[in-house]
Amino acid sequence: MKKSIFFMSVIAMALLTSCGEPVSPDQITVNPNPLTVVGNKVTAQFSGTFPEKKFARKAVLTVTPVLKYNGKEMVGEPVTYIGEKIKENGKTVSYKQGGTYSQSINFDYEEDMNQCELWLRFDATLKGKAFDVPEMKIADGLIATAKLANAADVNTVVAADKFQRVIQEMQEADIQFLIQQSTLRNSETNSQSVKDIKAAIKEANDNEKKAINKLEVAGYASPEGGMDLNTKLANERQAKAQKFIADGMKKDKVKADIASDVTAEDWDGFQKAMEESNIQDKDLVLNVLRMYADPEEREAQIKNLSAVYKNIADEILPALRRSRIILTTDIIGKSDEEIVALFATDPAQLNVEEMLYAATLLEDKKAVYTKVTEQFPEDYRGWNNLGMQYFQEGNIAEARRCYNKALQLNPNDADVNFNAALAAMADNDMEKAEMYLGKAAGTKGDMANAQGTYYTMKGDYQKAKSAYGTAASNNNAIQQILNEDYAGARQTLNNVANKTAKTYYLLAVVGARTNDKDAVYNNMKTAVEKCATMKQKAQKDMEFAAFAQDEQFQAIIK
Repeated sequence: MKKSIFFMSVIAMALLTSCGEPVSPDQITVNPNPLTVVGNKVTAQFSGTFPEKKFARKAVLTVTPVLKYNGKEMVGEPVTYIGEKIKENGKTVSYKQGGTYSQSINFDYEEDMNQCELWLRFDATLKGKAFDVPEMKIADGLIATAKLANAADVNTVVAADKFQRVIQEMQEADIQFLIQQSTLRNSETNSQSVKDIKAAIKEANDNEKKAINKLEVAGYASPEGGMDLNTKLANERQAKAQKFIADGMKKDKVKADIASDVTAEDWDGFQKAMEESNIQDKDLVLNVLRMYADPEEREAQIKNLSAVYKNIADEILPALRRSRIILTTDIIGKSDEEIVALFATDPAQLNVEEMLYAATLLEDKKAVYTKVTEQFPEDYRGWNNLGMQYFQEGNIAEARRCYNKALQLNPNDADVNFNAALAAMADNDMEKAEMYLGKAAGTKGDMANAQGTYYTMKGDYQKAKSAYGTAASNNNAIQQILNEDYAGARQTLNNVANKTAKTYYLLAVVGARTNDKDAVYNNMKTAVEKCATMKQKAQKDMEFAAFAQDEQFQAIIK
């Protein structure tokens, strides 16, 4: 917006020519007016002209912009204009031709600047004599819509727990057989591994925190001899081993189904054993396995490798003549009620996964994550999640402290860097925010929204537009408003999934900028219903300056 302010000569600069006439610029134009926040700065430019034959050759005029707000003032950079016979530093103004002038202002934004005034303060001398020149107001108010875009509107990312109510454990034991036999031998059935798995079966049945998920007995034959013989051997080995296990379960009063499986020629086991062996020329044998799919051809080719076959027969094949007992046990973790009770009475009984999971059950998540950082200080997740709680409270200093601790423990975690970037943005530390965003690739967070917010807060609205894409968020709509894409902003806001008071407030801003009174009334009414503080904000917001005397609007925000 541009606004021209015409000076009355008697209250202007009061610089006298040799004829005693005052110097006065024809007009001052301030752009923009009202002033506008860009990034974290209040910037504007004012300009005008000095009339012909008015600026005395020995006159000096220093113009200082001053921003006044809330009983305070911020002084800008002064510019000095000098007549043609002055040898001081300054911008020379021709007496005969007059001249134009232009000055810029650049103030750091503060939250209570909305109802500010821009004044010019003058120091004037003629032939060394000082003149008292009244200061002048040249602009009124500040539009700070850009400051509505903030990191608080971007969701942080929680570092998830790995709690599982049921964890599965697998245990295996082999019963070995002699070549071409299926007789159970005491040395095998009394081996430590078989004793252990029988005990585990009983434990899974008796312990209320455990359960048998699957019990399987498989029979195998080594890949030698004919297929018929191998099939017979594998079946017999499986049946005898299963009966052995079933008898033991009956004795221990364990009730569970036993699944069966048979592998007549265990080529997979053969290959794995060869890969893990130290047999010379094992690569040659493995190549045979890859080259020949037919089992009989494989066996014939391997037997032809007489130099290595004896080692295979001695070291590899005996281990494949077996039955395998496979037990899958469900380990049943603590119930939700147990976790909540332990957190209240004895949190030391909870492991880190249970503790982090407790935060999903309890309302006071901050207390949970604080306890995680105390009990498990080396786990970055507790620090990250505690930082999120502080961030949501608006305690940015504590949020940044927690994120820094998380990054010390896990500096390359994309989600922690993402959260740290949001906290840095909230603290107007844009340099650190940029660094963290650069390390956040792969985050589960909304990177488009975060990057768009970053560019919006820096005042680069074109890059913000590119970063946001089609994201339906309040921050994206703010960028569109600042880019004067009001139709796009309205559509974006209407598409926001979880509309907040700010969403409706921004729709009212769009209504004000497009002179749609009904949109202003309806959306502002909803905004203040959702959040009463929107009344005070609207009262001071220059976006609604045109509605200052509108009774219907004033009734909504009073």
